[in-house]
Amino acid sequence: METLVTQKVSVVLRFIMADIETGERIQQKAHGLFMQFGLRSVSMDDIANSLGISKKTIYHYYADKDELVDAVIDAEFRKNESICEYDRVNSKNAIDEIFMAMDKVVEMFSTMNPSLVFDMQKYFPKVFQKFHSHKNDYLFNVIRTNVVRGIREELYRPELNVDIISRYRVESIMIPFNPEFLSKMKYNMAEIEEEFIIHFLFGIASPKGYKMIVKYQQERINKSKDATK
Repeated sequence: METLVTQKVSVVLRFIMADIETGERIQQKAHGLFMQFGLRSVSMDDIANSLGISKKTIYHYYADKDELVDAVIDAEFRKNESICEYDRVNSKNAIDEIFMAMDKVVEMFSTMNPSLVFDMQKYFPKVFQKFHSHKNDYLFNVIRTNVVRGIREELYRPELNVDIISRYRVESIMIPFNPEFLSKMKYNMAEIEEEFIIHFLFGIASPKGYKMIVKYQQERINKSKDATK
């Protein structure tokens, strides 16, 4: 009797795990397509065809595209928050934290469609409101904490207005998503954002911090050269 119960539980658990796995596969595929092509241009049919499943299967897990977009963006928030926390805990100092973050940002922006934020704002306003709150609350606090840390470590100038400079940095993250700005540039989003980060760092650095930025820049260049050999 006990063996039969165990077998039934095992079957149920396998079914549940398979169900969860399918939902995650749909979300992951949608994430990749949204990042590459934008939110508006990717249809539920596109996602279904890419996975080799029916659209009906997707609707078993997500009521509509709005719900799927919401799930994808929520997962992206959790991932980014995990990365930010890792960088904060494992970095040697405030500048090292920024360089660690820059590698992730450049990697993300290199495969991101510039229309992503515009599509979100125009066609998925509820999701955009979440994004807006994430940017203005979570990201602001991450940057502010880094600025305070850098001042304490004497790597950033002590006279900085922490709130103003942190808010400036948050808003500058969004500039590469501006279609009008991007249309005037011959560079991609990753290149633009990398330049903005370096500009921001040099702008707030103390003499001690300036030397450290140059050191990390050179290390990054050398690492990039080694990777291409």
